[in-house]
Amino acid sequence: MNRLKELYAYREMIFSLVKRDLKGRYKGSALGFFWTFLNPLLQLAVYTMVFSTIMRSGIEDYYLFLFVALIPWIFFSTSLTGGASCIMAQQDMVKKIYFPREVLPVAYVTSQFVNMLLSFIVIFIVLFFSGHFLQPAAVLCLPLIMIIEYILALGFTMVMSAVTVYIRDLEYILGIFTMAWQFLTPVMYPIEQVPEQIRIVFSFNPMTYIITAYRDILYYGKMPRLETLLSAVIIGSIMLVTGWTVFFRLQKRFVEEI
Repeated sequence: MNRLKELYAYREMIFSLVKRDLKGRYKGSALGFFWTFLNPLLQLAVYTMVFSTIMRSGIEDYYLFLFVALIPWIFFSTSLTGGASCIMAQQDMVKKIYFPREVLPVAYVTSQFVNMLLSFIVIFIVLFFSGHFLQPAAVLCLPLIMIIEYILALGFTMVMSAVTVYIRDLEYILGIFTMAWQFLTPVMYPIEQVPEQIRIVFSFNPMTYIITAYRDILYYGKMPRLETLLSAVIIGSIMLVTGWTVFFRLQKRFVEEI
């Protein structure tokens, strides 16, 4: 609790880092902040072309089926791959200034979360023009799913950012790891297509529940199953506690290792 109070006392520092990251992300580029919307749209175009034209999926409105899962996945994977180096990227600050080191992964994941929220503007525009009906009661569950995913991403990022200080190669391994993880998560296909005999493996994947909940709300227009919500809450909470514990223990030797 004392650590949480201290982190709250440094909230202005977190806001400042988030603001700096959002402003500096596309600084100097011709399109600037527009890349926030263009990046997921370009990925959507590639995946849609492959799975709707070349490798036909047979799913109605596949572009929408994919889009509502792709945006949350981009947030999660970017938090892991980019967040792994957030301590090393601010090593001068870590060496010279005292502050709760948790500020850095919290600020990084928060900036990615804000980026996802902005991308959801595009999702709602696409949903509106496609004529998909959204159940009001189901939409009320959307903020809950977003918060759960944020907690889950923060837990993983805390572990990865702390371990990367000791094992620098992890930063590069994560790129391959998250790519494999995406194919083991029902982002580009429905969970029903997974053979029954290996579906148990997917039940251990926390992002399976997150992606399923997003798709239930935004694509199928229905309330997520209670089992899905509970599983997501439990796994997200466990991961956050685990991540915070690992980070707290490893951060004591950050300065020496950097």
